[in-house]
Amino acid sequence: METQKFSFKILGMTCASCSRINERNLSAVPGVQYASVNLGTNTAFVIADGTVTMDDLEKAVIKGGYRISLEMDDNAERKRYHQTKINWLISVTALLPLAALMVFHMLKRLPPVLHTMYPWIEIVLSTFIIFYTGRKTIRGAWIALTHSHTNMDTLIFLGALTAWLTSVLHLLSILKVLSLDLLSFGAIGAMIITLHLTGRFIESWLRDRASREIKALLSVQSREARLITSEGEFMIPITMLKPEQIVMVKPGERFPADGEVLEGIGSVDESMISGEPIPALKRPKDMITGGSLNITSPIKVTVTKVGEDTFLSKMIQLIQEAQGSKVPIQAFADLITLWFVPIIVVLALISGLTWFFFFPSLSPFLDHVRPVLPWILDTDSPLSFALFAFVSTMVIACPCALGLATPMALIAGTGLAAKKGLIIRNAEAIQTSKDIDIVLLDKTGTLTKGQPVVVQHTLDPEIAVLVASMESLSTHPLAKAVSLITDQRVPGITIEEKMGEGVGSIWESHRYFVGKPNHPEEYLRFYEAGQTVVEVLKDQTKVGYIVIEDPLREDSRQGIATLLKMGVTPVMVTGDQASAAQIVAEKVGIAQVFANTKPEEKLTILDSFRSQGKKIMMVGDGMNDAASLKGSDIGISIGSGTDLAIDNSDIIIVRGGISKVVDVIHIARTTFQVIRQNLFWAFIYNLVAIPLAMMGFLHPAIAESAMALSSITVVLNSLRIKSISSKGK
Repeated sequence: METQKFSFKILGMTCASCSRINERNLSAVPGVQYASVNLGTNTAFVIADGTVTMDDLEKAVIKGGYRISLEMDDNAERKRYHQTKINWLISVTALLPLAALMVFHMLKRLPPVLHTMYPWIEIVLSTFIIFYTGRKTIRGAWIALTHSHTNMDTLIFLGALTAWLTSVLHLLSILKVLSLDLLSFGAIGAMIITLHLTGRFIESWLRDRASREIKALLSVQSREARLITSEGEFMIPITMLKPEQIVMVKPGERFPADGEVLEGIGSVDESMISGEPIPALKRPKDMITGGSLNITSPIKVTVTKVGEDTFLSKMIQLIQEAQGSKVPIQAFADLITLWFVPIIVVLALISGLTWFFFFPSLSPFLDHVRPVLPWILDTDSPLSFALFAFVSTMVIACPCALGLATPMALIAGTGLAAKKGLIIRNAEAIQTSKDIDIVLLDKTGTLTKGQPVVVQHTLDPEIAVLVASMESLSTHPLAKAVSLITDQRVPGITIEEKMGEGVGSIWESHRYFVGKPNHPEEYLRFYEAGQTVVEVLKDQTKVGYIVIEDPLREDSRQGIATLLKMGVTPVMVTGDQASAAQIVAEKVGIAQVFANTKPEEKLTILDSFRSQGKKIMMVGDGMNDAASLKGSDIGISIGSGTDLAIDNSDIIIVRGGISKVVDVIHIARTTFQVIRQNLFWAFIYNLVAIPLAMMGFLHPAIAESAMALSSITVVLNSLRIKSISSKGK
């Protein structure tokens, strides 16, 4: 049964536990083969058989208490960021006077009137902050609890609620309704919520920065197109465009869809798609990728692909799928976050109960530590200190840092790859690419441009026009190069093509033939240089020759040299003749060459290296290399907007050559290094902070600040991927 893919946003997630719950519920839907939920982008990616519908997936998400959105643009994310900012500002504005009053109250420096009014002011402002500005946190905690699971909001809300309840009980004691020896932590509860909102606000801003490359791709999509019809020009939404229609794109405008240049010559900036900074010159019959920027002159284009079929749309979809997938190293972190919140609640209860029942025995130890850590609560009330330790433990724990450690690094890594003209189709490719030992390289189209050009000819102008006209009708791979030696054409000419020999034609009672030389030894100097020679005969008499070359890609020599420096061995595997292959190998610096290989033989060579325990990357054009691309540890296709072979490869090079393979390995190594750093610091933070909180050494406000800082640190470290990768090169 044919498989289908779904990508959508999940609304309401706040931590790794939320993403884990959604992933579990989606995986449980009958027919779902793979489900991945990314906390960094709040997106889900699902592969399922044909029986699964979007309604089935939506029910699974709703089952966990969350909602979905099919809008993959950033409008919803921007709106949420704006609301978070406003909420945070309101909370800070209300907290500042409360915090000032709390400090003066603790120092007993308040005027008598304010001292008497402080419990009332504290409960009013803390109630407003906790239950109004913290309403989304409460809602997140409530959703989790009512759907039989827990999340980060559970910890924050329970900690803030406990602190707020102490304020209520303290006020009731003042009013003689109750008789409790209990300090009020209401202001601390308000601080917990405000600091939590501060962390969310900063984290949201940093996450927005981390995903800017994919958002930049979305921004290059045109909204309207200038349609050319027999009745004139009309501006229409690009959603209304159809194949075969003609559009006009003026300088400074972006091409609305994929197409073929019909009329006009001009420079086109494809940097947002290909990563190449130099504009490309486009002529009639050249292909145009939607989203490219027209720089110099008006160009008419015949639309070939629209909507989801365009190259840019496919590229964005593949990047979003990669950012929604996971690397194997994340499995351990996911397992921990699944049980994290319930364990923290238990530890917080153990801490609180221990201090309550054994406070007289333990409090002398605090007297020795308090001079070093002055924020430790100074009280004779076992209940007050028990609640102090309970709240600190609840809010110090941070599953968010663990949950964000991998997805934020993947967002940064795949975003950087997209900017460099690389599409990493799945996140696992990043973990595998860092360990590559050998890169198998096809020659034609990989090390060379795969676009033969005429470098020399000895034809008279009249003969050149005739030969170009003949070759323009041929389907031979070298014919296009020969046909471009002149723009002029002879009308009405016909040809007879002899497979493997050349093309012939009768013109003005003379027989012309263009093909293999009768005496190839005459052109030995060209063959030794890796070039091809085509001879032109008129009535069986040679009238000239044409020298053709498939030039090296500009980055092949430097790319091979860099691979060797990185400890990666390049090996050429090509179907070309040994002599031609060896010449190219010597030019670029490759020592090991396999020539005259058939597609199935390439797979055998690949397996022989793998039997030596090597990790293999295969780089090819995605056509005749399909089997070896699929069989390698990492398959990389070198393609373009018109010939992407995405089914058989893990990574696609949109534009460029071997330098992009170097980029892949640099990005993979850098991204994985950052993932390991993120996970290490997230684990260390929790291992150190939680015991300190249980011992009562951390003030709840400090604990919540540290919790927020741990998540922010993970995001900031992930943003370093771009700069580290650049320095690595």
